[in-house]
Amino acid sequence: MTDHGSSPVEDSRLVDLLRAIADPIRLQIVRVLADGRPHPKAMPEWDFDIQKSTMAHHFKTLREAGLTRTIVTGRSHEIQLRRDELDAQYPGLIDALVAGNSPECPSAEKA
Repeated sequence: MTDHGSSPVEDSRLVDLLRAIADPIRLQIVRVLADGRPHPKAMPEWDFDIQKSTMAHHFKTLREAGLTRTIVTGRSHEIQLRRDELDAQYPGLIDALVAGNSPECPSAEKA
């Protein structure tokens, strides 16, 4: 198992985290990942009405902002919210995002 692209959450700025989740689809991804478990990156798992390359861009944006990590095991790629680290650095942030109103993006509401 390899953990790709995860820099310490302490290096992340709050403004970068908020910019990353400003997109309704990325916000919905974070809400799904809030359970703390790794989720497959495969398109059927997410059921968004967007291209695979667009989904990859969303995953990359979340990872580069320090919100998620990508776990590679063989040919399998999973994405996981860095929940414990984020809760320690920004208490209540993830809970507020999960408790907030649903996104207004129709394609994001499918997840």
